Amino acid sequence: MQITEFINQMFSEPMLLISTILTLGVILVNGWTDAPNAIATCVSTRAIGVRNAIIMAAIFNFLGVFVMTKINHSVATTIGNMVNFGDDSQSALIALCAAMSAIVIWATVTWYFGIPTSESHALIAGISGAAVAVQGNFSGINVKEWIKVLYGIVISTLLGFFLGYISSKLTVFFFKNKNRMKTERFFSGAQVASGAAMAFMHGAQDGQKFMAIFLLGGALVNGISTVEIEQVPEIWLMLLVSIIMGLGTSLGGYRIIKSVGMNMVKLKPYQGFSADFAATLCLLPSSLMGIPLSTTHTKTTAIMGVGAAKNLHKVNLNIVKDLVLTWIFTFPGCGLLGFIVAKIFLVLFNGR
Repeated sequence: MQITEFINQMFSEPMLLISTILTLGVILVNGWTDAPNAIATCVSTRAIGVRNAIIMAAIFNFLGVFVMTKINHSVATTIGNMVNFGDDSQSALIALCAAMSAIVIWATVTWYFGIPTSESHALIAGISGAAVAVQGNFSGINVKEWIKVLYGIVISTLLGFFLGYISSKLTVFFFKNKNRMKTERFFSGAQVASGAAMAFMHGAQDGQKFMAIFLLGGALVNGISTVEIEQVPEIWLMLLVSIIMGLGTSLGGYRIIKSVGMNMVKLKPYQGFSADFAATLCLLPSSLMGIPLSTTHTKTTAIMGVGAAKNLHKVNLNIVKDLVLTWIFTFPGCGLLGFIVAKIFLVLFNGR
């Protein structure tokens, strides 16, 4: 969709304008609650300063969106077909607006408490709850696409932890006889590179998800209930998503960086590199297969695996408990919030 066409549609259809503004709000919140996880370890080990890390994250988020979308945009297709809001375009757009509002509320609350909730899971839960509200039943849920989400949870949890553990053990094994000062310098540089790789994969995963929401809004205006992404989305959309995400990271990312990279487990440069490397190994094949993974979930479990490789007691179990409870509550919590807000919006704006 050309940018001029999208702008014209926004001003001719007020609900599309509102859904666009709310989607930008969700992307901004993603930037300050989710994107910082990509750079948390390289900042916490002081391999790079916060300001430079944020600039790096913004650049590589865009590159991740651009390159991965050119190669394979199946993650965007998965999200675009996750739910069906029905044939009434007005009610469907209202439900989409409600879902975006619910996600912003959920993410803001968890950000306030410094808990790195998954925006991917919140996005999926929010639109699912809104779809149930507008349809009046569960017929709007695409079970086939939801199964991919469940695969993603298992992959990010088990594989993230396992690869973090193995990566840390192998790194220690290969560098155990090396000069400590030289290895410290090497891993400081490697940390920056691995942090860039994580930012790239965050863009590849989350950037595609939010582009799908933009395209879904445009489809709903034209009476199309799902998105069939047959062509690579326009570069203006990739730039918009990346810029807003980077802005969010610069505004509020430090709280999440502190929670994940500093409080959960004290990391040395080689451990930070191991965590980033492990998370990237999880995210790359999943993106190519169209499985929507949570970058927060993957990175956090990788860090836990790295901490366990050194000493299980080094992992702050109170932080881990908070993270696990947040993951457990995100789907029912944000889903219920999406349902309630959608019901309210439908009464207020559509008389239903």
